[in-house]
Amino acid sequence: MPKVTLAHSPDPDDAFMFYALAENKIDTGDWEFEHELQDIQTLNERAFKGELDITAVSIHAYCHLTDQYILTPCGASMGDGYGPILIGKKKFSKDELKSIRIAVPGKLTSAYLQLQLYLEARDEELNTVVVPFDEIFQAVNEGKADAGLVIHEGQITWEEEGFTLSEDLGIWWKEETGGLPLPLGGNVIKKSFSQEAQEEITRILRESIRYGLEHREAGVIHSMPLGRGLNQAKTDRFVGMYVNELTLDYGERGRNGIREFLKRSYEAGLLSSPVTPEFVEA
Repeated sequence: MPKVTLAHSPDPDDAFMFYALAENKIDTGDWEFEHELQDIQTLNERAFKGELDITAVSIHAYCHLTDQYILTPCGASMGDGYGPILIGKKKFSKDELKSIRIAVPGKLTSAYLQLQLYLEARDEELNTVVVPFDEIFQAVNEGKADAGLVIHEGQITWEEEGFTLSEDLGIWWKEETGGLPLPLGGNVIKKSFSQEAQEEITRILRESIRYGLEHREAGVIHSMPLGRGLNQAKTDRFVGMYVNELTLDYGERGRNGIREFLKRSYEAGLLSSPVTPEFVEA
């Protein structure tokens, strides 16, 4: 059986997407999937080196990977009226955020690109420190940063951790664009695979997502060990935010969200050239 690497973040929504594959719940035909779990910044960097066959990447990173990888039409993480958040021990205005130190989960993350769009500032104009996504709260608490750009399950635990919200970038984006979802992560597959293989693997990935949605409780229980302390109810809530109909297929609304995100990023001078997203047509 051809063995291919399937890499994703160690968080509940990605684990939920690939629960069926990890637990051998669906037929994978001639393909064997070797799961690799690493934080999104590391996956972005490994994709740049071409080390992974199929992987989750930030939509931001995808902009620089179009020569090697193509997006699958399923597996997206999109914030529909919610998304990465800016937190701190107090609320900061947009002007204040432009000067204080912000802990970010990686310069290639979509969250960071969205932050630059929100603040209308380029990387060199911001005061940031890069820390692993699951250490953002700690960085703020220890004074290494004044504010934190939070992704993953921290989006639903920030309040009980004692922080104050300055902005939800998903809410801002939806209002700014007239209702589009905010693209954060997507799955990509190497262009070196034949078109037939790309389509077949895409069908398997979509079936895994569909199986999880149809067996939700079992999928949530499977993903709980990666929830870093989330109970079942909160894990279910978080999974519901990022595994839904847009995950089964971007649809035209989701694709428009990506196009607008990349268009605005280029027009703001945050990307060196315009990017037209490409999808496996399966």
